[in-house]
Amino acid sequence: MMRRAFALAVLLAAAPLPAQDPAPQQPPSYTAIKLWPDGAPGSRARRQEAEVARDYWVRNIHDPSLIAFPADPAHRNGAAIVIMPGGGHKLLVWTNEGTKVATALNRMGITAFVLKYRLANEPGSKYSVEGDAADDARRAMRWVRAHAADYGIDPARVGAMGFSAGGELVSQIADNPEPAGRPAVDAIDRLPARPDFQVLVFPGPRGIPAKAIAGAPPAFIVAGSRDACCAPPSVALYEQLRKAGVSAELHMYADSDHAFNLDESNRISILHWPDRLDDWLADSGWLSTRPRAGGK
Repeated sequence: MMRRAFALAVLLAAAPLPAQDPAPQQPPSYTAIKLWPDGAPGSRARRQEAEVARDYWVRNIHDPSLIAFPADPAHRNGAAIVIMPGGGHKLLVWTNEGTKVATALNRMGITAFVLKYRLANEPGSKYSVEGDAADDARRAMRWVRAHAADYGIDPARVGAMGFSAGGELVSQIADNPEPAGRPAVDAIDRLPARPDFQVLVFPGPRGIPAKAIAGAPPAFIVAGSRDACCAPPSVALYEQLRKAGVSAELHMYADSDHAFNLDESNRISILHWPDRLDDWLADSGWLSTRPRAGGK
């Protein structure tokens, strides 16, 4: 009897214990949607270079693209937002100002697209913000409108959202005129590029004061009061919009600096700024499937 008990104890000791932790999850993989079928104008010489990505950022972008985050068909409302991450035009803060934002917008019923645009301040870059990066932003808006039916999107409710340097791109395409003579390669380039509404999160100063403010779309602007870079342009753009009679909402958070993103602050008010965005989008009719009163 003792021998049997000993043998059983040996077998139990040798048997593998059940895992105490769940199996590791693989990072999500995304399918890139190339903005131009034959590559972006002016990028042919470097188009085959691989992008460089580490942790939360990506750089060395020479073939601009979108990543789509469709809203759940069960509660999507037809609105769409193109997200333009920041990073000083040296890199893109891809997760905290891109993919995480897209999933947050999905919870509002919004279909989101995150843009990889060309970087003007990266070492060795020959791109410009006002030319190449803004071209990428405009092409993204046009591409989404051209493919609206594929995603259940209302092409008249496509907004743009930018963080820091990405906010500069939003202002370039929403509040400033499109430069004359930019290359047009296909029918998509004949579609409107100006967003129906704009969301600027601690936007940088480039493009402000704006030069086409009278036709600018409604705006939601948020920044920190101690942000030396981006508090002044946020207030300046708001004042321009207000004086031009453009609907605009500004949230300046006290004692707060740059890059608080979605959940990178210990201040309760800042943690809830996406709720204020949701309120503004709802109050302005962008989340309604019914036509907006008075148009845009």
